[in-house]
Amino acid sequence: MADNTKHLWWQNGIIYQVYPRSFQDSDNDGVGDLKGIMQRLDYLQWLGVDAVWVSPVYPSPMADFGYDISDYTGIHPLFGTMQDFDAMLQEIHRRGMKLILDLVPNHTSDQHPWFLESRSSKDNPKRDWYIWEDAKPDGSEPNNWLSVFGGSGWEWDEKTEQYYYHAFLKEQPDLNWRNPEVQEAMFDVMRFWLDKGVDGFRVDVMWHMVKDKQLRDNPRNPDYKPEMATYEKLLPAYSTDQPEVHDIVQQMRQVTDKYNERVIIGEIYLPIQRLVTYYGPNNNGAHLPFNFMLLNLPWDARTIAAHIDEYEGALPVGGWPNWVLGNHDKSRIGSRIGLEQARMAAMLLLTLRGTPTLYYGDELGMTNVDIPEDQIQDPQGLNMPGLNLSRDPERTPMQWSDKENAGFTTAEPWLPLSDNYKQVNVEAQKKERESMLQLYKKLIELRRSEKALSIGDYQPVHTQGDVLAFKRIHDEEQFLIALNLGNTTQRLNSDPEKLSGKIVLSTDLKSNTQTFDGSIDLQPNQGIICKLYTKYKL
Repeated sequence: MADNTKHLWWQNGIIYQVYPRSFQDSDNDGVGDLKGIMQRLDYLQWLGVDAVWVSPVYPSPMADFGYDISDYTGIHPLFGTMQDFDAMLQEIHRRGMKLILDLVPNHTSDQHPWFLESRSSKDNPKRDWYIWEDAKPDGSEPNNWLSVFGGSGWEWDEKTEQYYYHAFLKEQPDLNWRNPEVQEAMFDVMRFWLDKGVDGFRVDVMWHMVKDKQLRDNPRNPDYKPEMATYEKLLPAYSTDQPEVHDIVQQMRQVTDKYNERVIIGEIYLPIQRLVTYYGPNNNGAHLPFNFMLLNLPWDARTIAAHIDEYEGALPVGGWPNWVLGNHDKSRIGSRIGLEQARMAAMLLLTLRGTPTLYYGDELGMTNVDIPEDQIQDPQGLNMPGLNLSRDPERTPMQWSDKENAGFTTAEPWLPLSDNYKQVNVEAQKKERESMLQLYKKLIELRRSEKALSIGDYQPVHTQGDVLAFKRIHDEEQFLIALNLGNTTQRLNSDPEKLSGKIVLSTDLKSNTQTFDGSIDLQPNQGIICKLYTKYKL
């Protein structure tokens, strides 16, 4: 029977994350900007992505590169003007693509007018917009909560003689989301951008937004090791993921539901069973609570297969899955697992059930760039030296061509480029038949042309050793995806199902079409997509 369910753009589409500082510089100051993004929209359209997620471009002192916002309804001059933003939005829509903005509701900059007012006196009307607390009788901090970026989560304010809480930098005070005025102010921010025509938000650190009302101490982490970030000394049991956060997320959803087909994506680093609660009790929470499983799991076929099944099994009825391989906070996939296996990862990302999110440059096989110690910019790296926690290596400029600075800028780029940019760039890989970019392009084309791969059901296939395999099924169309995550030849045997079909794409992009007749030897680091003959349908 035909499936006539209507799938929305964020379900059958592909999201592409742009880190604007590093995508394209149009005014030659070494930093990417909105006009630069506009210049590269033809490339994104050629690649075949459906939505562009742009990391923060709001006014900011840049203590955390835009995640410390001083005006939620403006554009930082570094990136351009509001007119540039409007033009970019129009150009994205003209190409049939969507624009997703970063929303950072957990904290503001300490230079935001709200905080300047809040800090001015204890009886200021905005005092309760942030989390202010007295010192303990001995003068110590209100509790033991830590900052993700190192050190205490509390900062003493001499003038008003209280502490304020900051989950990240002291320049990023946390808002008090228990205050209805804060809620309404942020919902107004959302409406401002939705009225402009923005297609949705990726909500930064969604699980941090509400804290324990009693401000209880966090418990110690029994698994902490000295090489870990200092934040991990404690388990954030009371400073994150509080029950009341779901009420806030549902209210956010109510704001977007007043508009047509807008999406809320939640940044949430939690175990699967807690992650899926962010869909809401009636799928009235976040449309897509980000699933970061592939960022954190060991690259092992049995482990990944088990976790895919666990995720599929934990999803609420009607909850739509999603997958992420890279972002601006995590090591690039090519560096984590090597470039040969990064091809397997590309095939996995673009064939699993659910919405895939691509991180700029991963489609080229860009890898982490070693940043000299004296050039580190990231506060996470600077505040915890010696632990290799800087996020700069995965934020380096996009590699467009073999020209000066990879075609990103003619000025000194804000972060150094990889030495390999003369070989690893868009122009070169467009010409190479078997390049990483061509693999991504072909995977995206195949996904877009086959409903089984974009919206079809997922069914695991039992395998041995280093092979990960599953089927995607829509009506009578079936595809088998098989990936060798190891470096030795592995046999895939489909007994007892006796599957057979035609291999329509292999990660090595060889042109000779092969048939699959029940079993196949997968070469090291080889993945295949096989269109199964329908006489073997379920």
